[in-house]
Amino acid sequence: MKIPALLLLLTVASFSGEIPKNGLLLDLDASKGVSLEDGVRVSAWENQVADAKARLFVKRDAGRKEEGSGRPTLRSGIPELGGKPALVFHRQELVCMDEDTFDSLTTGKGHTWLAVISAHQQQPGLKDVNSFFGNLRNGGKFEGLWGCFNDDNTLWYGTRNGITFGRFDENNPQLLGPVLETQKFHIVGGRMAAGTDLVKIELFVDEPKPIAVGEMPVNQAANPSKMAIGQERDAIEHPGHESFDGEIARFLIWERPLDDAELAGAMESMSAFYFPK
Repeated sequence: MKIPALLLLLTVASFSGEIPKNGLLLDLDASKGVSLEDGVRVSAWENQVADAKARLFVKRDAGRKEEGSGRPTLRSGIPELGGKPALVFHRQELVCMDEDTFDSLTTGKGHTWLAVISAHQQQPGLKDVNSFFGNLRNGGKFEGLWGCFNDDNTLWYGTRNGITFGRFDENNPQLLGPVLETQKFHIVGGRMAAGTDLVKIELFVDEPKPIAVGEMPVNQAANPSKMAIGQERDAIEHPGHESFDGEIARFLIWERPLDDAELAGAMESMSAFYFPK
């Protein structure tokens, strides 16, 4: 991954190049904390943040006709990642059963998320909703945040404040990114400003300059739910129907908006680690 010279200068001048620890809620790393069963099927993925309240993302059989069919698989020795592993999701998910830890991300504190991700060809489900993470409430007006691909692998990211149900409206913005090539890893991310009024949200792909910007009125009374990796919520009534097909090597969430220098440094650090020259 090519990082612009300006970013390199910014990183050296303003940031150590390490992943910021302040406000870090979640660090899922495919090379650590992965529990396997039946060979390479993943039963649990452990958060690497010390003393994290939301510790485990686990297999979820509820709603599935075949027990264990919702487990992703571990793929090791990926050349594009310098030999590092990733979890492969095919309409599968891991769910954190903690109900409240991630609520604050969209109710005032803001957030930043970053992922090392590769999209595969998406399989039929709900049109243009192929989610790789989310903590939407399972019912009502589905408040929370989510990251997804359209059926053609157009990347998008959105937040929902629970005021209206509309899939995309002033309370439920959708930031559209580029169409990502299949079987190619990227660093993608999103950022939501802190505040209790109208706040900015941004989408990033491989660089700390946003490729899409929007805004959402914050509803402090909103009540998001469990965080899922591989789909947008704990969708036990139709598991896999709105889930993505692809791979995740790393997934991080901060309970605050990283500043520009921190974001640049974190993306540079991840690029150097996952895409060695």
